[in-house]
Amino acid sequence: MTRPSIPFIDLAAQQKRIRGKVDAAVAKVLDHGQYILGPEVTRLEKEMAEFSNVKHAIACSNGTDALTLCLMAKGVGPGDVVICPSFTFASTAEVVAQLGATPFFVDIDEDSYNIDPEKLKAAINEAKSAGDAVKGVIAVDLFGQPADYDAIEPITRDAGLWLLCDAAQGYGGVYKDRKVGNFGDFTTTSFFPAKPLGCYGDGGAIYTNDDETAELLRSLLFHGKGSDRYDNIRIGMNGRLDTMQAAILIEKLAIFSEEITWRNQIADRYANGLSNVVKVPRIADGSTSVWAQYVVRAPGKNRQAILSRLSEQGVPTAVYYPKPLHQQTAYRDFPQASAGLPVSETLAQDVFALPMHPYLDEETQTYIIEQVADAVRAV
Repeated sequence: MTRPSIPFIDLAAQQKRIRGKVDAAVAKVLDHGQYILGPEVTRLEKEMAEFSNVKHAIACSNGTDALTLCLMAKGVGPGDVVICPSFTFASTAEVVAQLGATPFFVDIDEDSYNIDPEKLKAAINEAKSAGDAVKGVIAVDLFGQPADYDAIEPITRDAGLWLLCDAAQGYGGVYKDRKVGNFGDFTTTSFFPAKPLGCYGDGGAIYTNDDETAELLRSLLFHGKGSDRYDNIRIGMNGRLDTMQAAILIEKLAIFSEEITWRNQIADRYANGLSNVVKVPRIADGSTSVWAQYVVRAPGKNRQAILSRLSEQGVPTAVYYPKPLHQQTAYRDFPQASAGLPVSETLAQDVFALPMHPYLDEETQTYIIEQVADAVRAV
């Protein structure tokens, strides 16, 4: 097979498909000139709420701000402790520390890459026994698969804690017939361009079924405004989504369900072709991943040697994440479960991601599978 040119994520193919509609949507915004909180923002929120079967979808400036707004809504500040996984992108813990609170790191499940419910329960008990003011938990839907919410929700509820679901990589997923957006106190997502549902800049959203929470979040993202924008009733931030990005997201949301189906077909082809070569992801029964990344493992193998061989053959790869948060300079002094985080540390040494996007054709994917098999067996 002739070596193809392979993008890791092919945003160009998607744009080519919807370019005419995007151009028209952007032109409409330019014509009406309501660049902040224009009608497209309201429409996007309505369509996202319908897509997710959730009462409120609140568009905001980016996924990190979405997390921050939720913590602000819960009054998180100095002296508070928030439990979260270490094997995730920095934003999950960053927002806790920025508000003066303390992230408490806990380990993940080896198969799902998401927070381990039993280790979460042990961490809550440990932190409370030490006198820590534990206020909440951030669960992450890593790589596109929802966390084990049937186990996590009762653990947090019984402990009197709030639950924030970080679905920056998992929006569009399904867990036990419940769509992402319907778990915990609220769910956040990111519309960073490389995400399964991404805009052409920064963007994010928060989902909740609670009316009062939705009203509070809308105030916080608009400088804490009350009924009068010049009578701010609380300390907020500038967290609004631009109208232009909302217009683009409306067109992308229209094809999102079909793209999720294609992502799952591609994931199935990877699993069928690579399950005897590497450890492929395992999706929990009743769950649907949106496959933000397709991450495999080659335990006991030299990962760098594998990646180098793949690069030589034109196959792009990425490592999510080479160093867990609790080992990173900015976060290594924050507390962690006394049992340690051995799963996070082990996975960081052997995971790597393969090209994944809805427009990955079967011929190219066959080439990728062949090259991965050759590279793994050669090292």
